Amino acid sequence: MLKNRNIVCFSSIDWDFIWQGHQEIMSTFAKNDSRVLFIENTGVRPPNLKDMPRIKSRIRNWFKGVKGIRKEADNLYVFSPLILPFPYSRIARLINCRLILSVLEKWMQAVDFTDPIIWVFLPTGLTLDLINHLDKKMIIYYCLDNLKKVDVSTKRIEKYEKKVIQKSDLVFVTSDALHGYCAEVRCADQIYKFPFTVNIAKFDRNKINSLSAPPDLKGIKRPIIGFSGGVRKWIDRDLIKYLLSSNPEFSFVFVGPIQMDIRDLSCFKNAYFLGQKTHDELPVYINNFDAAIIPYLVNDFTRCIFPAKLNEYLALGKPVISTDLPELKEMLKKYGDNIIHIADTKEKFSDRVKLVLKSDDEVAINKRIQAAKENSWEYYIEKMSDLIEKKIEEKRLDTEEKWKENLLVFYRKSRKKVFKFATICILLYIFLFKTSFIWLVASPLKISQPPHNANAIVVFGGGVGETGSPGKSTIERARYAVELFKKGYADYVIFSSGYTYKYNDAENMKLFAVSMGVPEKNIILEDKSSSTYENVMFSKNILDKKGWNSILLVSSPYNMRRASLIFRKYGNRLKIFYLPVKENQFFDRTEGVKLEQINAIFHEYAGIIYYWLRGYI
Repeated sequence: MLKNRNIVCFSSIDWDFIWQGHQEIMSTFAKNDSRVLFIENTGVRPPNLKDMPRIKSRIRNWFKGVKGIRKEADNLYVFSPLILPFPYSRIARLINCRLILSVLEKWMQAVDFTDPIIWVFLPTGLTLDLINHLDKKMIIYYCLDNLKKVDVSTKRIEKYEKKVIQKSDLVFVTSDALHGYCAEVRCADQIYKFPFTVNIAKFDRNKINSLSAPPDLKGIKRPIIGFSGGVRKWIDRDLIKYLLSSNPEFSFVFVGPIQMDIRDLSCFKNAYFLGQKTHDELPVYINNFDAAIIPYLVNDFTRCIFPAKLNEYLALGKPVISTDLPELKEMLKKYGDNIIHIADTKEKFSDRVKLVLKSDDEVAINKRIQAAKENSWEYYIEKMSDLIEKKIEEKRLDTEEKWKENLLVFYRKSRKKVFKFATICILLYIFLFKTSFIWLVASPLKISQPPHNANAIVVFGGGVGETGSPGKSTIERARYAVELFKKGYADYVIFSSGYTYKYNDAENMKLFAVSMGVPEKNIILEDKSSSTYENVMFSKNILDKKGWNSILLVSSPYNMRRASLIFRKYGNRLKIFYLPVKENQFFDRTEGVKLEQINAIFHEYAGIIYYWLRGYI
């Protein structure tokens, strides 16, 4: 038996659903000192109104645990993730993968859950994404059904299932038909058949015979022809109606959740639908059947299944009558008519029911019990464990034997990654520095107009400007403002900047202007602003107090677009002429593109986006 392993199970059902092989296998491993994380069904189709009870249950289960993870038993944890219900949407998959991993990775770290075996019942795109992100010892895929035939909406699952089959180290199947399907994708010698079966200890006839019949069976007359399991669309309605109408002396009892409309069946007086029972209660109900039936339709889906209920019936010695399912024919060949009776018409089915009620005996009962023991979960899980341990050892030895080859492969992959990275860097360099792309990007930022007479020249200080160091861009702007002042375009100059590096930026511009012949009385300082937004707002306050309504705005070419957007929102009454500095290294195309030019231009776009988000523009 598999021991001291970590197992992550991607289940196709929820833990609290009808007890099946999913719960049986994982709980068995947990009882044998392996730790299991059971991840509940993440979906193969979009939900509908019928799924509302399951959705409510999922939300309740999420709140039962920590971020959806709860401890169900010793060594057994159940994860009930809340995700977007769109299994075939790429965006939803990306989001769901991140949502699950954000919890899963933290939980695995918290409990030291490393190097797990990945056990897959649900081969979806999301499962693939999660597998690819997890460090793992090996991958097992247990193929239970022909999933693409379950529903119209599940047809798209096939491509993901095939990828899971290819990635898996071992593949288990429940039928010969599924073995053939999986063998189309990978080597048949790594595919093993393990039909869903029975826990003999729970279905021990000697123990259960001593228990009285459940209350809801006591009022039902015998003989009782029973069915256990979900009453759903795979049930042959016409067959059930025929059995009910042609055998009014028999009571037909259905034990399991109702998953389809049964109004046309429940109107028969000899039909009893008792609803879902716990797995611990189920043996007592089956033990009170006089015969058990498997009345499934025969179609593309059911041709691939092995009904787990068969061995539950046999373990309690019950005669079984079934429709013509391929997998049950194999049982018939192996064990004979005393074990299972197969009928290919509704008339024959009814006749077989009557036959077994008349001819059953203790010898046949014991043969059925023995057949169930030979196909029990105890036997199958032991065989699965042996295969898993063998595969783990094979992988370990293979890794040791091929360490040189693996190391070389690692270096080859590393070289490829380095080459790809270098190629991307070179192409990016050529694209940014050797084409006109940057100038195309920069051109929308630049607004340039001829100078006109105005009330004042407003100069936005450069701070550290485009260069990343103080002073250089500030002098460029002050110099241009002085030139405009001397040409008589305005009588006043407003220097706006609160940036300080040893000395205030606005003060520096004033000192430079005065040294160039601008009278100090014609200079106004605004020395509080720390951003383009504040440059605009604080300058506008000065203009409003002076009653001025026209300005020449001097700043760097790249800053003009952002300033204009702010003025458009807050300075509608102002007439503004935008005059970027004439000679600016960041728009100088003669020496090619420089890194600081790229930084300045993209920094300005980032500023525009930030201002838009803040509502400044």
